Order: sequence, then structure tokens, then C-alpha cells
Amino acid sequence: MYLRFTSRTNADGTVVRYVALAHNRRVDGRIKPDVLMNLGRVDQVDVAGLRRLAASINKHFGDGDELADGTEAGLAAGGAPLEVIDARPVGATWLLDGLWQQLEVGAAVRSATDGRRFTTNMERVLFALVANRAVAPMSKLSAAEWVGEDAAIPGLSVMDEDQAYRAMDLLVDADTHALVQQAVFFAVADLLNLEVDLLFFDTTSTYFERDEEDDGEEAFRRLGHSKDHRPDLPQIVIGLAVTREGIPVRCWCWPGNTNDQQVLAEVKDDLRGWKLGRVITVVDRGFTSADNLAYLRRAGGHYIAGMRLRDGNPLVTQVLSRQGRYQQVKDNLRVKEVRVDGHDARFVVCHNPEQAERDRQQRDQAIARLQVELARIAEQRARDARRRRGDKTRAGNQAAHVRAECALRDHPSLGRWLTQQPNGRLKVNTAKVKAEQRLDGKYLIATSDPHISAEDAALGYKNLAEAERGFRDLKSTLLLRPVFHRLEHRIRAHVLICWLALLLTRIAERSADLSWRNINRQLGRITQVTLAGPAGTVTQTTPINSEQKAIYQALSIQPPARITVFDPHPNTPATLGRA
Repeated sequence: MYLRFTSRTNADGTVVRYVALAHNRRVDGRIKPDVLMNLGRVDQVDVAGLRRLAASINKHFGDGDELADGTEAGLAAGGAPLEVIDARPVGATWLLDGLWQQLEVGAAVRSATDGRRFTTNMERVLFALVANRAVAPMSKLSAAEWVGEDAAIPGLSVMDEDQAYRAMDLLVDADTHALVQQAVFFAVADLLNLEVDLLFFDTTSTYFERDEEDDGEEAFRRLGHSKDHRPDLPQIVIGLAVTREGIPVRCWCWPGNTNDQQVLAEVKDDLRGWKLGRVITVVDRGFTSADNLAYLRRAGGHYIAGMRLRDGNPLVTQVLSRQGRYQQVKDNLRVKEVRVDGHDARFVVCHNPEQAERDRQQRDQAIARLQVELARIAEQRARDARRRRGDKTRAGNQAAHVRAECALRDHPSLGRWLTQQPNGRLKVNTAKVKAEQRLDGKYLIATSDPHISAEDAALGYKNLAEAERGFRDLKSTLLLRPVFHRLEHRIRAHVLICWLALLLTRIAERSADLSWRNINRQLGRITQVTLAGPAGTVTQTTPINSEQKAIYQALSIQPPARITVFDPHPNTPATLGRA
């Protein structure tokens, strides 16, 4: 590493000299100079100090045998060894910051606040919270320590808990009418050239580790139907709309006692103002009431909706009884379209042969287990019948047999295959078994779109798994729970931060064709090292390998510069911006 000098002659004949930090590298057997950083005009910098600092860097890295003349002069002038004073991972946060700048999230928040005071620091704090959620999710208090001690956040060296809460409050205020989410999503649509023709919507719940729900009619943390199987804890309901590529469009939050059937009209109205064009909304079986489906058709909209097969709906029974030939769509998917007189909706019966075989095996195993248990109870009951009527053992065994039968009847997976006879004894419900055999591997969907093909409708409905995958990532990778907040606006801010983190990670996954777990692991190996000594301070980034470089190239983001701080005065380090 050495100082490289260049000169330029002006029109008036004066010569201006410039200095840059450079090093030589071998390319195809030839030495090629590589400029690491331009340092400015010679008459405006301390050249002697820069020589000493370059000499210290070379001495620290053991490059003394290949020093240029200028560097040797710097060593002679008193270059001293450098000491590592800080080292932090920078690769993943640098990538997320590049996406953050491309999507103009900070500008979206500023425009939504109608000219309110919004400093760059608050925008950086908000980004730090989102980056922390994606890279190493933790509480807001721990996130403040993470920024100051463990992570390299471009433009932010330190933050405290109060700043984190102010940034959360600002985000909620700016997104009162989803203006931030709308601006960010359209930036994503432009960046990725998305076509929002199918919109997938689903809901989930997340609970709070407390014994009682909030009081009052406007309470937010309420008891309700828990999709996390924790009905004993208060919760909130979260809605998520995604595109067919899995890119989050918008999120919603409702009180924990909200029913799925109540929210679809609100979702439809909220997205209508976004003017997304002709959109087909894809929903699961929990939203398919007649009123909801009719509402989705307002203003020229259409739907693809799952239908319940086992609720005794005569329309479903009529559709399933229709004869017809299946069309092969994929190895594990066959479809059959059915039209019913008096209904303008089209019905598509889908059949998965592999799932049908799994259903058959699981049912056969359950019935075999039941038959063994019922035979055991009958054998013991027959043996006890030969005992004397007054025998206490006989009475105790009879009570045990009754308890065993009750346990079978109330079993969550085995009880559905049993029926109770007039004498109180249990037996396998053969009619139920035959009815389930006809449903093996099948599911039914309905669509109001007259133009979409049965194959596209079936494949579109299967993509509803993207919304479910978003919820899984929110709860596992991004650690939506536990929620360390009790105020409603802070809870909403927490969900919004998780939504922004999910959005950035989904874009990274789609562009790099890698999972976020692998991207985070690869880029987490890029470290920003700060060296200091009597000659000055330098912050250098470790070299990136071909895999890391490919990730940055896939997202059109410039990797971190090799040198981000170069200051011959140790007391006044000058941090450079994004290269």
C-alpha cells in the first residue's frame, strides 16, 4: 500500500497535484495499480502524516518487503505499528441499507409526515431497528446496544432506547393511513417490475406472555381464537397480503378477538385506493362466507377462494358428485372444472395423488389403532363379566373401561372415526370412513373470474402458501414474538418494523436466488476492522469472496469499500460515506 500522486495542468498553465491511496495487485502475471481511495489535492492534505499512516498499515499487514519508495520514506519518518481497536460485521447491514436506499423508505416516511421535523438520525435509527430484526432480532433495548457494540450501521455509530421508541412512534404516525406501506410497495413494484394480478391474503395471531387481557371496549390485546394454539393468552390478529412472488404488499393489525370473516371487507376497501388495477384476491377457506365473496366482486374485482368440504354444504356436495375427467397439471396435481346451474362462480376440484396416498395411510393407521384398543377393552370387559357381581375389582374395572372409552371418544385425531351405539359402546364409524375415502387428496376452490383457466386457478390457490411462509418467517426468522410492548401504537410499530424487515429479506431472496439465512450467513463474514496507532486511524473492510460479490451484484449494490476511514490524526477520524 502506498501513496500515488497524479497531476493535472490547468488552462492557465498551473499544475495541480492529487494524492490517492493505492496498492499493487497482480493480474495475468502483470502488476496493476489499484486506487483504494482518492485523498484530495496535495496542497490540502498532510502528506507526511499520510505517508506515516500508510507505512503503519503496511507494517501491520506484513507487506514491508514490497513497499514503494514513498512508503519506505514513511517508515523512516517514524511509522508505528497499528492496533486493532474495533471489529464488526458489516456485510448484511450494508446490503440492507442499499435496498433501503433503493426503496426510498426514509423519503416515504418524510413525505407522509407532512413536513414534520424528521432528522437523518431518526431515519438511521429506524433503519437500524429494521436491520436488527433481519440480522439478529432482539428487544429494542438490546438493539440499541447491538448498534453501539456489535454492528456497523452506515451513518449511525450509536443510539439509545429513547431514540428507538421515538423512531417507532414516528413510523406509526407516518403510516396512519398506510401511506408508508403504499409508497414502499410501489417502489418495490418499480424496482422488481412486479405485476400485481393475484393478491394473496391470510391472517395469523401472536400472543403475549400475560395472564389477563386488556380492559375496555377498545382493548387491543384480547382473548380469541389462537392460531398458535394458546387460547389461554391474550393476542392480536395480524393480516398479510403478498404477491405471487411472496413480496409483502401490506399488513394489518386487529384486536385479538377479531374474527376472520369480519376483516375481508376492510382489506378490500384499504387496497382499493391503491389503484392496483385488475386484481384477483386469493383467500383461504376461513374467509369464504357468501357476504365476503360478494364484497370481493365489487368494483370489478374477482376472487379465488377455498371451499370447505366437510361442513355439509349442499352446493359442495353437488359439485363433488359431478362426474368428469381430470386434467393433469403437474405430477402431483390434477384438476376438474365443474359448473352448477344458477351459480355464476366456477368450481375447480383439485386432486393430489400423493396426498391421497398419505391420507389413506394415516386413516388406515388410525383405524387399526382404534380396532386394537376397542378389542382390548371388549376382551377385558368380557373377562370381568365372569366375576361375581359384588366383586369390587369388577366394579373398578368397569369404571376404568368407561374412562378408556371416553378418552378414545375425546381424542383429537382418533375420536372422529368413532360412533357411539345405543348401548353406549363405541365402534368404528364405517360410513365416515367411506365418506373420507372419497375426499382423499382433494380440495375445492371457487373463482368468479370467467377468463382464468382451471389450471391457473388451481396453481394460484396453491401459491397461497407464500402468505403462510411469510407468517412462518415473521415468527421464526424475524422473531415477531415475544413482543416487549403493551401500548397499541408501539405494538403496531413493532409489526410494521417486522413487515419492513420481511420486505427487504424477500427482495434479497428473490434477486439473489438464495434464502435469507444463507445470505445473512455469507455476508456476516465480511468484517469492518478499525486500526489505530500514533500515526492515525484507518478502518478497513475484509476482502469479499466470489460468492459474496455475486450477492451484491445480483441486487445491484456496490460492496463496502476496502477503506472507509483514513485519517492521519487519530483524534479526529473522518468517516466516509457509501462508495
